[in-house]
Amino acid sequence: MEHALSPYVSFTHDEWAELAANAPLPLTQSDLDRLSSLGDPIELSEADAIYRPLSALMQTYATCTGNLLKETSGFFGRQAERTPWIVGIAGSVAVGKSTSARLLRELLSRWPYTPNVALVPTDGFLFPNSVLTERGLMGRKGFPESYNRRAILEFLQHVKSGAQHIEVPVYDHITYDIVPGEKIVVDKPDILIVEGLNVLQPARPQATEQLAVSDYFDFSIYLDADEADLERWYISRFRSLRHTAFSHKDSYFRSYANLTDEEAEATAHQIWASINLPNLRENIAPTRSRATVTLTKGKDHRIEEIKLRKI
Repeated sequence: MEHALSPYVSFTHDEWAELAANAPLPLTQSDLDRLSSLGDPIELSEADAIYRPLSALMQTYATCTGNLLKETSGFFGRQAERTPWIVGIAGSVAVGKSTSARLLRELLSRWPYTPNVALVPTDGFLFPNSVLTERGLMGRKGFPESYNRRAILEFLQHVKSGAQHIEVPVYDHITYDIVPGEKIVVDKPDILIVEGLNVLQPARPQATEQLAVSDYFDFSIYLDADEADLERWYISRFRSLRHTAFSHKDSYFRSYANLTDEEAEATAHQIWASINLPNLRENIAPTRSRATVTLTKGKDHRIEEIKLRKI
């Protein structure tokens, strides 16, 4: 554990794993297989070592937030209704955000204080392809300007206001577009997990209202890894997708399905270098220091270091 002056408390993998005794883990390997995303394998032992203590820590934060609400309600002499506790998960393409978000949703929902946990990927707030094409932004999909930021802020404002039955657009990774008429309904969960590339970005300097998406977060996580590892994982996933999503008859990337291994690697490298890497360097990685917790992965997806922002 780190003792030098720092705004963080740092743990190695093994130091953090020692905390696992503080929480149950009612998960099986079949649970993890169901929750894992393509290209981001996770073993039961890793979930036990990293995500079990993390879920216990998050429960502590959520419980204390509820207690603070009670205290402040008493102070003001007004009865305040508890609203969803919001968690943001950020990080690069291919770092494993979706797997982490699904795993945390599963774990947090098994605690008696927070049985209702919702998960919303920010992909649903991407502008439709027709809008991106009109604005010349198809080559910058995933960059901040490709999202309907106003809609994300309004959604989170409604969540924190205690609104019921909030509808969120659905994004289809097969068609690579928003699904017309399809919605996710968020109905006052105990915890809402918001997962996306740029969710920790600060407010835009030129914005009339200086509100950021992260202003609504009660807790945030940044998944980190070396650029070289991220590229390798992205290329590996791209090659695998040729036999799954890319081969679907409605796939936007249908033309990639028959690429050879060499062609697939070259294509994935070009996409990574021209889109994903610039977005990572310009927009995603600079937000790392804004997170409550940073999970740093090694070459094999194993979490090697955990940094927790001091209270």
